[in-house]
Amino acid sequence: MARGRRKNPAGGTALGGVVDRLKGMGYASSAYRLTLGGRAPDRLLLQPADMLPGDASRGSALLENRYAFAGQEVTVAAGPRPGVSQDGPPWRHTEAGEFWFRELHSFDWLRDLQALATQASRARARKLVLHWLDLHTAIDPRPWSPDLLGRRVTAWLAHGEFLLKDSDSSFSKRFFRGLALQARHLSRTARNGEDGAERLLAYKGLLYSGLSLPEGERRTQQALKLLAAELSRQILPDGGHFERSPSAHLSVLRHLIDIRGSLIAAGQPAPEALNNAIDRMAPVLRAYRHGDGALALFNDSIENEPWLIDLVLAQCAAKGRAQDNAPHTGFRRVQAGRSLLIADLGAPARCGRRVHAGTLSFELSAGKERLIVNCGTWRGDDDDWRKALRATAAHSTLTVNDTNSCELFDDGSIGAGPSRIESQREDQEGASWLEAGHDGYRAPFGLIHRRRLYVAPDGNNLRGEDILTRADAANRGGRSFAIRFHLHPDVQASLVQDGGSVLLRPPSGNGWQIRAAGGTIGLNESVYTGDGLTRRRSEQVIITGPVEAEETVIKWALRRIPKN
Repeated sequence: MARGRRKNPAGGTALGGVVDRLKGMGYASSAYRLTLGGRAPDRLLLQPADMLPGDASRGSALLENRYAFAGQEVTVAAGPRPGVSQDGPPWRHTEAGEFWFRELHSFDWLRDLQALATQASRARARKLVLHWLDLHTAIDPRPWSPDLLGRRVTAWLAHGEFLLKDSDSSFSKRFFRGLALQARHLSRTARNGEDGAERLLAYKGLLYSGLSLPEGERRTQQALKLLAAELSRQILPDGGHFERSPSAHLSVLRHLIDIRGSLIAAGQPAPEALNNAIDRMAPVLRAYRHGDGALALFNDSIENEPWLIDLVLAQCAAKGRAQDNAPHTGFRRVQAGRSLLIADLGAPARCGRRVHAGTLSFELSAGKERLIVNCGTWRGDDDDWRKALRATAAHSTLTVNDTNSCELFDDGSIGAGPSRIESQREDQEGASWLEAGHDGYRAPFGLIHRRRLYVAPDGNNLRGEDILTRADAANRGGRSFAIRFHLHPDVQASLVQDGGSVLLRPPSGNGWQIRAAGGTIGLNESVYTGDGLTRRRSEQVIITGPVEAEETVIKWALRRIPKN
């Protein structure tokens, strides 16, 4: 049975849970809310930046009381009907999953209503803001978590002029009182937010409140100080984000660019640490892109739209090439001819909740066609699917006894697993060799996994070698291995009659052949979730065999077959 189905004990100790509950009870009290009182602002000094354009079609859906987020739609009707929510926005709807809930309470969708630019969309936006304020007179820990609070404050301020235009004094007063209360609470709790990219969202909201609202200088300085400290921790020396997730990297970079633009608009210089982080992150974002312009699927990532990545890179104003070697983040990128290989040769992240057990996995594309992929992630309401897609078996790498290479906890973090990985790269006359190993199977099975990859200068030949070596004399039950090559759904695969190889046929018709020595090659079903919301049927090439007493060596090769 794969490791990691239990809940993380470190992430939810009894003492920590008691402290969190006590804090929540305190925040929810009327006495605490009184401490957040003060003079309410009456104007916006600045409308801060939001680089993302709105989607008018999503705005139209909101006008029709259809709340479609994270691949799920909740419809609100004038009266109760079977399968339909009660009248009013579904703020307390609990059946659509955490991603849906967070999108609803973030108010990021205000940009979609603004894209309509009509009186009706403005009226609906104001109605939803007022309804949220009516229902959230107490500080409930879930919708008031620091990162979600930061997103909501950011959205209200970034679309403040849209909300306030032609509004009456009643709305204006309630809007500003609500903003001030949330900003004061955020000032007290921002640093206690979820570690990782989410903490930066809290700081962004705090900074925006300082820049946009009168008498916000203290919050501005607080946010800048917190942001500088967090950037030095989260952005690694090679420019990668420490959660090692291409999607998280894209998100963080986008928000940092928004922050820089807002500071400049406010007449304040962007801190050097902020500019440096943006400049260093841009080449790594380029390295995460496949030939189709979208992102590779490592550590809870989705492909993301190429136009969004293009937009972020354009706003960076950084001209650096794609970072082929990111040793601190642990990714290597090899471009040869029309072939592109992206390999995860780093230790799993110990911070954040996006970790997958995909150590030593890789993805391969040829031109704009993805060939070998990881399965992706799941952002719907089915936790079992999310767990399955985090497993080692959902990645193009090796497993022992169908066991994860690190413990996966239900909250998205990890336990025991690879502690340290050293990778090497050598380039000579256009060819590239990559080599790395991990000890994630040492504790359960006494095994070390090493992987060697060779990419020919023309990109038409990829050779690999997976080696399992005994780390000590004890045999702890490592009986079988499986090496998986998950295929993109557009790739057709067929087992050659002799059973010794598999033919791959992408849409372009440029065929590829996989051969293996040291194991039995075959085809199995797989799944691909490139957008995190849609499961597409696909296939996987799988090499299986027994683990030998001392050393197990499996060699395989992927070769392009020229068109006749």
